[in-house]
Amino acid sequence: MSTPLADPASAQFATNPPRELPKRRGTELVLLAFATFIVTIALVLVEANQEQELTSSIIWLGLSYLGVLTAAHLAVRRWAPYADPVILPCVALLNGLGLVMIHRIDLALAERAIQQGKEYTPDVTKQVLFTAISLVLFVVVLIMISDHRTLTRYGYICGLVGIVALALPAVLPSSLSEVNGAKVWIKLPFFSIQPGEFAKILLMIFFASFLVTKRDLFMVAGKKIAGVELPRARDLGPILIAAAACLGVLVFEKDLGTSLLFFGVTLVMLYVATERIIWVVLGVGFFAAGAIIAYNLFTHVQQRVRNWIDPLATYDDAGGGYQVAQGLFGLGTGGVGGTGLGAGRPDMVPEAKTDFITTAIGEELGFIGLAAMLMLYLILAMRGMRSALAVRDTFGKLLGGGLSFALVMQIFVVVGGVTNLIPNTGITAPFLSRGGSSLLANYILVALLLRISDAARKPAARPKPQQPQAPLAEAHTVMVQRPSANGEGSAS
Repeated sequence: MSTPLADPASAQFATNPPRELPKRRGTELVLLAFATFIVTIALVLVEANQEQELTSSIIWLGLSYLGVLTAAHLAVRRWAPYADPVILPCVALLNGLGLVMIHRIDLALAERAIQQGKEYTPDVTKQVLFTAISLVLFVVVLIMISDHRTLTRYGYICGLVGIVALALPAVLPSSLSEVNGAKVWIKLPFFSIQPGEFAKILLMIFFASFLVTKRDLFMVAGKKIAGVELPRARDLGPILIAAAACLGVLVFEKDLGTSLLFFGVTLVMLYVATERIIWVVLGVGFFAAGAIIAYNLFTHVQQRVRNWIDPLATYDDAGGGYQVAQGLFGLGTGGVGGTGLGAGRPDMVPEAKTDFITTAIGEELGFIGLAAMLMLYLILAMRGMRSALAVRDTFGKLLGGGLSFALVMQIFVVVGGVTNLIPNTGITAPFLSRGGSSLLANYILVALLLRISDAARKPAARPKPQQPQAPLAEAHTVMVQRPSANGEGSAS
């Protein structure tokens, strides 16, 4: 007769062993190869439509891109073997299409410079270098952060560093921080950096760790008004601080996009932690009230709103709606099917390689191509959200949800601004736009998402089997010697 296991968990594993999920690294490698094939075909179309010479160097460029991505794949296979197999290929395709579009705009600007008798330095070379550096940083993050839960130890440090990084450009002189009217840069002799891109990740780590420890405070209901349970007044501190910080970014750094992004992510993480919609309602109300106050006090906010309401009315004004109007003209020219890669005029739009790169894609690939690009972002965010839901710890759920929503929020702000759905914001599209800071920060974000998805899909460790013990009725009787008072033992 077999002896039953003493531990119920061990008994469960003995009768119903957990199913180990496939690692799917082969699937990831195939998808990376397919993404590289699409990027290479896009480059061939650009070169052909721009009447450039088609040589075997294009094939070597495609193979080089695949080689760099394969190195990243091997790092994931080694240090995050259970990570989601779709996230990295989506990022690779977006990054590759961004490189192709930057190269395409470089060709147009170079031709214009030749006609004007000027020299032109292409930006795609720098962007390729930033891509390589970003992938190295991506691997470093995967190696150094073997467990995302270790980040909770540095939550408050991340919050402090993030706030300093966010506020630093505002206190620096305009000569060291202002580009195109927005004070969001730190300009150094050899390079420039946009600290807000890294601050968003640091602040999400802080807010996730803060909500894990203080979640019960936000769950307490206060007074009920019109059937709605409002939070207690003393619990409104974090959301008021977030609103004040975002309005400070809007006012002092003149950066509407970053303020919208930070506040939106904060509200979503607060809602995920508490499941109370009242926090979102209050947050939107506070931000709307602050935006109205900022509109009445600051001229640059009024200018953005005027450009949004009617860009043609301010078309010829300094800082007016020329950029927005040109972007809308480009989208209208592209129509449903687009003009074709290399056959449009995206160089007619100012800052087409950064803020308005989505209008260049919409012009040359049309509504179909732009919608496909947005679907890539949606798939990327959904896979991140899926990993956040599946991970076992609360911190991972909040951080994964915040990182995934940050991608969605950022691309909404970008596309909403260039299509005139919301006022133009001036932030860049993740992985597409030219810019080293954005690319570096977003690859760190993807590395954290892969780390969380690896923890979510990794099988739970089996409990160690305990030594079976005989039932009490079958235990043998043992004679124990009890010492007597005079030192002689007696049997009992």
